[in-house]
Amino acid sequence: MNAELQVRAARLSALPLKDYNDYIASQPNATPYHYSGWLTAVKKAYGHTAWVVTAHQNDKLCGALPLVEVKRPFRPSTLVSLPFCDLGGLLANSPHIANEMRFAAQNLAASLGGAALEIREGGPELLPEECTELAGDTKVRMLCELPACSETLMKSYKPKLRSQIRKAEKNGLTAEVRQGDDAIASFYAVFSRNMLRLGSPVHSLSWFKELGRAYGDKMLVGLVFKGNEPVGGGIVLVQGKQACIPWASTLEEHNKLAPNMLLYWTLLAKVNDLGCTQFDFGRSTLGEGTFRFKKQWGAVPHHLIWRNDSQANEGAVSGQILSSSLSKTVSRLRPLIERIWQRFPLPVANWIGPKLRRYITL
Repeated sequence: MNAELQVRAARLSALPLKDYNDYIASQPNATPYHYSGWLTAVKKAYGHTAWVVTAHQNDKLCGALPLVEVKRPFRPSTLVSLPFCDLGGLLANSPHIANEMRFAAQNLAASLGGAALEIREGGPELLPEECTELAGDTKVRMLCELPACSETLMKSYKPKLRSQIRKAEKNGLTAEVRQGDDAIASFYAVFSRNMLRLGSPVHSLSWFKELGRAYGDKMLVGLVFKGNEPVGGGIVLVQGKQACIPWASTLEEHNKLAPNMLLYWTLLAKVNDLGCTQFDFGRSTLGEGTFRFKKQWGAVPHHLIWRNDSQANEGAVSGQILSSSLSKTVSRLRPLIERIWQRFPLPVANWIGPKLRRYITL
């Protein structure tokens, strides 16, 4: 049986995408990020090389690991599963197959000039005592189970949450779920302004458009309007019964009108009525504001584990846990850099930002 196992690494362009996507759709632990559309968009928008380690047994796909090779100037490359999101990780039909695929990924990283290999995976739900014991900068994945329909979902919320959703509507805000380049442009108008306010380099508009083309009807754009002006926007990706929201923003000057409450409710209701049974709110710092915001919707914290699986030297132990909390010392220069970035005119920030953002894998 083991002799029939074939494990290999190949560029995305050499992969039969239908077979790969069918396998992803069959895996209960697959996320919307595993879909080939993520790799396609990364390649087209930013020029990074997309790889997939696959395993076949009796000519049937039995394992897949999507990877992106990020080449930074004057620094070693990183092979990551996956960049620009919380997780990707290895999918396999058995632990033995997973181990063989991990070795193949290590060999691929070594063949690419000793690239670092970073595998991002989701873990189990945090126990109550873990939430108390873990450090304050611990990053967790917030997952929410969804009921049969949005009507049941609304009834499950506490009166305070329901009133906050109604508050946005009483303040004259409206919300829609759209698709296509026009919807993406409306989202980007909000998102780019918010990223400038935060002092952070923004993704390119072409990145989101490439995602829209690659995901098709699997990508939804939620928009909140005050009159005709978009004041909130979010992007949701769908894979099978799971939906995730990698990006959401509102305009700070309108936050008193509660656009974020209407935005999240509109997207939650939409994917729930589409048949999704789980909503991934994404990464949050344990106990902080975004954590509490997501928790009120019913999201529960889960471990988020990023591993360095590189073969630093012969005989090295692989699978070293980089950080289940993703905690790192914040550079002393970061506040200064953010203040400088916030002073840029929006067109300048939107031009420079993507040239830097393509190398930032978080």
